[in-house]
Amino acid sequence: MSVVLELADVSRIHGQGPTQVRALDCVDLTVREGELVAVMGPSGSGKSTLLNVAGGLDSVTSGTVLVGGRDVTAMDARRRAEVRRRDVGYVFQDLNLIPALTALENVALPLELDGMGVSAAREQAVDALDAVGLASAHRRFPEDLSGGQQQRVAIARALVGPRRLVLADEPTGALDSVTGEAVMRLLRDRVDAGAAGLLVTHDARYAAWADRTIHLRDGEIVGTDAGGYPVGPMGEPADLMEADT
Repeated sequence: MSVVLELADVSRIHGQGPTQVRALDCVDLTVREGELVAVMGPSGSGKSTLLNVAGGLDSVTSGTVLVGGRDVTAMDARRRAEVRRRDVGYVFQDLNLIPALTALENVALPLELDGMGVSAAREQAVDALDAVGLASAHRRFPEDLSGGQQQRVAIARALVGPRRLVLADEPTGALDSVTGEAVMRLLRDRVDAGAAGLLVTHDARYAAWADRTIHLRDGEIVGTDAGGYPVGPMGEPADLMEADT
């Protein structure tokens, strides 16, 4: 299986002097097509920063980020935006839905921006919304949707079209357990169809859907588990190195 995402010796430092924060510290990570990698760690460990540099939303202080074999760290802003639009699907913690667009328009927008015709883009958006259980919400605006419904719109937008890399930051955070499991099934199915996935989660039940789980602490990868976490009888992670917050 080909490599979709590769981080080589990546560091991200914020600030200078005594206020300097090393959000990522010499991180190496490879994610191949057909592979879902979960990222866990305590608050402030660098999980969201890892996603941001992986998708070209944040620059690195040192190191290299390759998406589909292309060095996004060497690209200008326009070319990075093209890679994000065509190859990367995001589910953000704050969702980033556009209030003036309907659910259907929000999901179709990345495809339309990439040159797909409006009709074809919206046809794919309909399928994506139906897949996350929002068949009746196509014409509703974000403010008219519950938090969980907004989350599902954001997930549909991330999965629509031929995205090779899906980056998800707590995609089940606003969802009940049944809907959360359904969302993880959608993400797992997309990865099994050939995409690569990077999932930030604090919940061992969802990390267990991944092919492996990496542990971050203070910007460093401090451990890796194959096949997700072992899960206890109440859904709690067994033998965690450090509790997630």
